[in-house]
Amino acid sequence: MKIALAQIDARVGDLRGNSEKILSSLDEASRRGAELAVFPEQTLGGYPALDLWEERGFDAANERALKSLARKVRATAALVGFVSRNRDRVGKSARNSVALLHEGEIVAVRHKTLLPTYDVFDEARYFEPARENAPIKWRGLKLGVTVCEDAWAVDPSSSRRLYSTDPVAAQAKAGADIFLNLSASPFLRGKTAVRRRLISAHARRWKKPFFYCNAVGGNDEIVFDGGSLAYDSRGRLRARGAFAAQDLVLVDSETWEAGPLAEEPDEVGQCGEVLTLGIRDFAAKCGLQTAFVGLSGGIDSAVVAALAVRALGPARVVGVSMPSPYSSAGSVDDARALAKNLGIECREIAISSIYKAYLDAFGGEWGKGSPDLAEQNLQARARGAILMSLSNKCRRGFVLTTGNKSELAVGYCTLYGDMCGALAPLADAPKRLVYRLAAWINAERELIPRASIDKPPSAELKPDQKDQDDLPPYDQVDDALEAWVQERLSPARVARAVGDRRAAEVLLDRMDWSEFKRRQAPPGLKISAKAFGLGRRMPIAKAGWRERAGL
Repeated sequence: MKIALAQIDARVGDLRGNSEKILSSLDEASRRGAELAVFPEQTLGGYPALDLWEERGFDAANERALKSLARKVRATAALVGFVSRNRDRVGKSARNSVALLHEGEIVAVRHKTLLPTYDVFDEARYFEPARENAPIKWRGLKLGVTVCEDAWAVDPSSSRRLYSTDPVAAQAKAGADIFLNLSASPFLRGKTAVRRRLISAHARRWKKPFFYCNAVGGNDEIVFDGGSLAYDSRGRLRARGAFAAQDLVLVDSETWEAGPLAEEPDEVGQCGEVLTLGIRDFAAKCGLQTAFVGLSGGIDSAVVAALAVRALGPARVVGVSMPSPYSSAGSVDDARALAKNLGIECREIAISSIYKAYLDAFGGEWGKGSPDLAEQNLQARARGAILMSLSNKCRRGFVLTTGNKSELAVGYCTLYGDMCGALAPLADAPKRLVYRLAAWINAERELIPRASIDKPPSAELKPDQKDQDDLPPYDQVDDALEAWVQERLSPARVARAVGDRRAAEVLLDRMDWSEFKRRQAPPGLKISAKAFGLGRRMPIAKAGWRERAGL
């Protein structure tokens, strides 16, 4: 059978627009001779729709849109994800479902069995799981149809059973001739290799071809990276869809003629492409036009501006340099050089007079001696107000926050200052990764000035300030971040990872104490298994509990 994997970029709630994308991909699949086109999970209504799934009438609207779509499907069949109403008298009111559409009819409907409730997923809150999921009999074959998590009953990295039920095994034992998985699997660093191991293992174990169609595109913090996969019955990779781009992959499951093997970037390239896609889709799906980026002359703002230009083009990005009395001439020059290299407009608005007006208004001890924390924050908040005002004045303007995950982890950021913005592209990128992204951006020619990369990090809010005046070195920050947040190791093991007990204590205290700031941060694009925000739920008001034995 000739099967097309149609990884499309669906928009949450856009039933009409998503239907049009499905039909467009279906027309292309038909022209290329496909008998069946497989689409991602929840293609019709977009994923994740979160509490839209609970909105009155959303499931019924999905069903109406599905019926309308089915009437337009002709010779090439389509497997489409949608929300269906649960017509049982017990359980949640909706199901995460798949429909086989062919020749104007809804031939069959199946439901998702395993509903994930970890990290960014909370599907058990919204959906009733399938009681059973038999293969679909169609054109002399038994199609083993599963939905995303249904293929993850066993963790391929540890062989640990994550669920007592294994939908793929159940399909195989029911006589499935071929496996088809409709997925909306978000990007995480290292996950592309895990997916390959998982799908290959299923195909080898059951000696059946396995086709995996993944979503692509950004929806708020989450970015889907595509990379759809086709494996033969011996577990050999036969085709792969484009990374972080829409694609239609055609594979013949009988002849296995050489299918397309789209290039997969290395890990840093994957992060760069995903962050670019996340910015692009956030702007497009929110109806935003012009991005404003505060340019400090440092590496973080340079990387954000460069990613924004990749996503939106230089005409839609405005850099804003806001020197204070403590900004070095080199930093201002580096901001100008970056803007010139990127081809973007650069506005320069000095904050010295604004800062002085604040100090004069407060009077007393304000402005006496080297700026303390409150006075440093005044400068950051002046800059935040300028950026937000410029974006407000521009039709459909928005601000991209430039802080990275390391700073957010330890609270080295200012509420209502440098944390202002609509989206934080680097909120899940530790400082080490930011440097690697800068090298990736500069791979072909120097866009980010060398001085921005080489200079010691500094907020420049007081004379001769360096980040490491207030923090341990960023390598230690990132080691603690990886051990404490990502791997959830004990404090004693965090201290060993950091290599300095006192530094580890300081960092753990700052990470715990800064939760109230992170709760007020803009949404950040998720690229790790444990990002601040949607997938990490920690209380703000909590006792100082932390097991310190051995620290």
